[in-house]
Amino acid sequence: MENFNFYSPTEFVFGKDCENEVGNYVKKYGGTKVLIHYGGGSAVKSGLIDKVKKSLDDAGITHCELGGVKPNPRDTLVYKGIDLCRSEGVDFILAVGGGSVIDSTKAIAAGVLYDGDFWDFYCGKPITSAMPVGTVLTIAAAGSEGSPDSVITKEEGMLKRGASGDAIRPRFSILNPALTQTLPPVQTAAGITDIMAHLYERYLTNTKEVEVTDRLIEALLLTMVHEGPRVIADPNNYDARANIMWAGMMAHNNSCGVGRSQDWNSHNIEHELSALYDCPHGSGLAVTLPAVFTYVMNHDVMRFAQVAVRVWGCQMDFANPEATAMEGIRRMRAFFASIGMPKTLAELGGREEDIPALVRTLCWGGGRNGSISGFVTLNEDDCAAIYRMMLK
Repeated sequence: MENFNFYSPTEFVFGKDCENEVGNYVKKYGGTKVLIHYGGGSAVKSGLIDKVKKSLDDAGITHCELGGVKPNPRDTLVYKGIDLCRSEGVDFILAVGGGSVIDSTKAIAAGVLYDGDFWDFYCGKPITSAMPVGTVLTIAAAGSEGSPDSVITKEEGMLKRGASGDAIRPRFSILNPALTQTLPPVQTAAGITDIMAHLYERYLTNTKEVEVTDRLIEALLLTMVHEGPRVIADPNNYDARANIMWAGMMAHNNSCGVGRSQDWNSHNIEHELSALYDCPHGSGLAVTLPAVFTYVMNHDVMRFAQVAVRVWGCQMDFANPEATAMEGIRRMRAFFASIGMPKTLAELGGREEDIPALVRTLCWGGGRNGSISGFVTLNEDDCAAIYRMMLK
């Protein structure tokens, strides 16, 4: 295990109706003028935005709002949010929504206090200061409610890039599993896939002797394998949604990733899909993970065999561990399909002729110089081969 520092200051408020207390938590963390940031019409139509406004009003906190966050959130709305915060004298930003809304909120929070272009943070500059952020979560998926991370798409060139810094960890996050019960099945399934991807990205490590975090990751993966089918079969199963929501936070606040190298190649490869085709991130990951894992499996076949045995219930073939590893990948892919996720790039609208453009934006720009690195280093030819594998 490697040396590490772990800082996770977010206060989590979990349970039914806890969104009604949001005003008290904004006040607790010093907010006096709040920007309410949200996505499309669902948060308004459901009455959630009205609940949030009432709670803020009852706490004596003034507010303004900015809706319109899209899946794969765009830099153009971030710039608008930065300008609005500055002109309105906002001192706290409240995200009401899922990972896209929270990521956009974090980008605004970092940009308001920065003299340069906020996109610098998405080209490798660390975020060291930001306006305080809180969240009311409506989708269990990205884990952004507890993480120091944010992903934004730059509309010019459709570059999808990430930024990180403890300064953008939310001060508090309101987690009511009941708010996720009205999600369409495909969004629930995409969220489950994203959570599992966050766990796998940490599991694929070159660091030795990390049994504690291996076991934590395996336990959370097993939870998703158990709860995923239950919630797809019964969207109103509060207990299943509660377990998924908390697992989503645990998967990405990095408590499972400390002291070990991590991968993130699968996420980077998928980001180009959701940027180009505007598909749900989780749907893209369901196609990406099996292809990437098959391509890199022999880098450490026993790691793939281990997760195949411990999570997917495969029988260990000591004479042929590659067979065990491949069976684990097949069972993972079958699980994604069983909850309604796509199997191929073609199902997302992908075409062979798009691959050169996907590889170019993946491997160049935003601080990259012809390759991406994680569990293994992948050059342009590697990435092109992986995208071709996804077509089948």
